[in-house]
Amino acid sequence: MFKKNKNKDIDIDGVNDIISTSRKILHVGFALSVIALILLILSIIKTISLFKIIKELLVVISPVFIGLIIAWLFDPVVKFLTNKKMPRILACILIYLIFLGTLTLLFVILLPSFTDQIKDFIGAIPGILGDAKKFISDIVNNFSSSHDLDLAGIKAQMFSNLETFGNNLTTNIPNLLINFARGLVSGGMFVLLGIMIGFYMLYDFDKLNEHFIKILPKSWKQNATELMSRVNHSLRGYVSGVLLVMLLVFISQSICLSIVGLEAPLVFALFCALTDVIPYFGPYIGAIPAVLVGFTMSPLTGVFCIIAIVIVQLLENNFYQPLIMGHTMKLHPVTIMIGLLIFEHFFGIIGMIVATPVIATFKVIFTFIDEKIELVKKIKNELDVEGEK
Repeated sequence: MFKKNKNKDIDIDGVNDIISTSRKILHVGFALSVIALILLILSIIKTISLFKIIKELLVVISPVFIGLIIAWLFDPVVKFLTNKKMPRILACILIYLIFLGTLTLLFVILLPSFTDQIKDFIGAIPGILGDAKKFISDIVNNFSSSHDLDLAGIKAQMFSNLETFGNNLTTNIPNLLINFARGLVSGGMFVLLGIMIGFYMLYDFDKLNEHFIKILPKSWKQNATELMSRVNHSLRGYVSGVLLVMLLVFISQSICLSIVGLEAPLVFALFCALTDVIPYFGPYIGAIPAVLVGFTMSPLTGVFCIIAIVIVQLLENNFYQPLIMGHTMKLHPVTIMIGLLIFEHFFGIIGMIVATPVIATFKVIFTFIDEKIELVKKIKNELDVEGEK
């Protein structure tokens, strides 16, 4: 920075402000350049249809990928048990017994309830449509009488659209369940194989890391180990936090939607919990079906559904997220939103789900590289030197 002197012809404070502003512009420009580079790379990949090849490859190796995720998630718990003098094989068996027992318990408890609630919801669709027609008819008739208008054509069109929606809903839900069941059966072998692979990977997870490090040049090994540790710490904190928040949202939403009398509250609560994995936009996406069905049942039920969803959202924003997630990702909200828009454009809903952890991983890698080469510090020093000339 410039230092003040006796020369009255130079506005030193103004020049220093210009230099400070230039630094900020440089940071913004650098961020925009990184975003532009990512967009360019994704566009090139999309142009050469590499996404399709990657998708096919992921389908083929999906059991290995499933096993790797399971091993990666459970490895810290196994390490904790082995540090308590438990043999690693026994720790892996114990963790897997708890994991499989929990999955079995969830299926036994929740699956019958989901099935019954979906059946009840399908059976209640005609009554819900009748209430919706009565609600629309009352509004249209009151508006017509008070404003001396003939809205019979509009009412008939609305009734027609509502009946079409109801017929499609009645048809699509069973088809959706049948397709889901078929996919579950056809993919069951992949999942089972992935769980089996995950057990062996979990037992040898430390060796997998060692084999990967051995491949690298000797001069890279220390930095690679440190970088892997940082990325693992960041991603594990995010994944475990998201899963716990989703569970709490599902429980809270199930209770609230049951109290307000919504049909199939567990189904809508599960949808809200699954969409909650998408930052910022997810809660609104999950709320739409519940609110729409609530209003088709009755205006009061619709309002109560909105209140229930707002209550759960307040609980999540003020208690679940701060206590569980904290500052795990350490990402600015604007950065997350831009990432969501970019990834949604190229990868759809799956892109929105993976956007935050991918961006966080890039940030960890960039921060690590910057610590080693001190790129940002060098740029700042260059600006200081230019300012002093």
